[in-house]
Amino acid sequence: MTKKEDKSQPAEELVKVNKWDGSAVKHALDDAVKTCLLGDRPQLKEQFGLVNTRLVLCALAVGVAIMAHAWDFTHPFPQSRPVLLFSVLAYFALMGVLTLHTTFREKGTFVVAVQKDAGAKSPRIWEASSDMKKYDDKYLLTLCVKDGRGQREQTSSKSCAAFIDSNGIILDNLVANEVNRLYNSLAAEKKEK
Repeated sequence: MTKKEDKSQPAEELVKVNKWDGSAVKHALDDAVKTCLLGDRPQLKEQFGLVNTRLVLCALAVGVAIMAHAWDFTHPFPQSRPVLLFSVLAYFALMGVLTLHTTFREKGTFVVAVQKDAGAKSPRIWEASSDMKKYDDKYLLTLCVKDGRGQREQTSSKSCAAFIDSNGIILDNLVANEVNRLYNSLAAEKKEK
């Protein structure tokens, strides 16, 4: 092989995770699902709307805190009291909105992808979310599609040991099989209706 061929073919990385750390296992499985969902389907383009909303809310909160700090620096406390009061209330209101956004809108969603078809009026939006309780081995994966016909979802609940070998290496082919099964069942529902 030449050097050019070596650079064009990226080596598949094996992801090793501490299998006793539930949070690390969940995040590693989420990354494997995301890679499978977006890597195998070039018609899906990742959308960053949820992450951008969270980023904007956090940036606004930090901006309010910086403004309060700068105002208090230039105008010592007795003068800056109304500005500090506004800043504290605005900061906690923004943190409340952020908490509501992550709790009720995101709900564990780690990837959102848009599929634009030539003949379709509206694009299909695919969302993948997961959940894994603190001391539980069950990995709950939910794949949801939203299109002109409404919202449909498929769920899979399996032990995380089904996707990890004894050395803690994520078995991407088994994750891909599960994601493909969920994706194909949702795609078949679309064709039937």
